[in-house]
Amino acid sequence: MRALALLSGGFDSPVAIKLMQDKLDIIALHFSLEPFTDNTPEKKSLGICKKLGIKEFYAVNHSDEHSEITKKCMHKYYYIISRKLMYKVAEEFAKKLKCDFLLDGCNIGQVSSQTLSNLTTITSAVDIPILHPLLCYDKNEIINLAKKFDTYEISKGPEMCNVLGPKHPATRSKIEVIEKEEKKLDINKLVESSLKNLRKVL
Repeated sequence: MRALALLSGGFDSPVAIKLMQDKLDIIALHFSLEPFTDNTPEKKSLGICKKLGIKEFYAVNHSDEHSEITKKCMHKYYYIISRKLMYKVAEEFAKKLKCDFLLDGCNIGQVSSQTLSNLTTITSAVDIPILHPLLCYDKNEIINLAKKFDTYEISKGPEMCNVLGPKHPATRSKIEVIEKEEKKLDINKLVESSLKNLRKVL
């Protein structure tokens, strides 16, 4: 069976991949926010793929799509709406690659947007099963596993995924409220533009 892993370049997603690697054939996908960030997250993600032996790695520049979310939607919902969009894009790409699952490094409560309430809202975006192997891990456990798996040195450094995010993100959400916010966007068009920007890195 195959999984498309959302790889950020931070600590969590590489550990999630490593934990599932002996059970699944894993392909990695990175969402870049250049030019709002530099290319460090993509370079880290590529290094992680090489370290873990991931043979296929894709990236998509998502800066325009994320920027549109910040301009048109309530800022406190940025992480929820942007992650829903990334899941939608990943689901469409996973279908093309004949993947059975999406895989990510989400864990409850370590980031204020990663609550059960928000994860329920976010995962409602897609029909494909999403694997969260780190869901109940705390940060120290993940850091220790990153050191054990030899991904720690590659992953360390400032997190850049929050460059467009709000200072006080919503920790709870209702699906109907988020869907009302999403009506301010052309979601199908954003998915299409994302897929057009996909490129194979490895």
